[in-house]
Amino acid sequence: MKNALGRHILCEAHGCDPEVLNSTRLVEKIMVEAAVACGAEVREAAFHKFSPQGISGVVIISESHLSIHTWPELGYAAIDVFTCGNTVDPWEAAAYLLTHFKAKSNACSEIKRGVMRHEMVKIS
Repeated sequence: MKNALGRHILCEAHGCDPEVLNSTRLVEKIMVEAAVACGAEVREAAFHKFSPQGISGVVIISESHLSIHTWPELGYAAIDVFTCGNTVDPWEAAAYLLTHFKAKSNACSEIKRGVMRHEMVKIS
């Protein structure tokens, strides 16, 4: 991760298990386990269940965060895994999440965050 402060994985998870995506307990458990599985240090977690369905939540890690928004009725989850430093691989957490949410397909991409250049350009 040369010249960048962090790596941000954005995942579109499709065909996920609707029952898992609508269970606050399971979503939080899987998210925390994913953080631990990739070697991150979990600080705290906060999750909210919407009515009639869907969950939003975040796991704060020393290295940054994992977040999710679910649409169980569509079998869809929007997942972010953002890590700073070189000790944690966000792709490991993303793979864990996709497996445990039982995603049938996904589209994931990585964005480098805090890219440091010798000459910074200010956008007004």
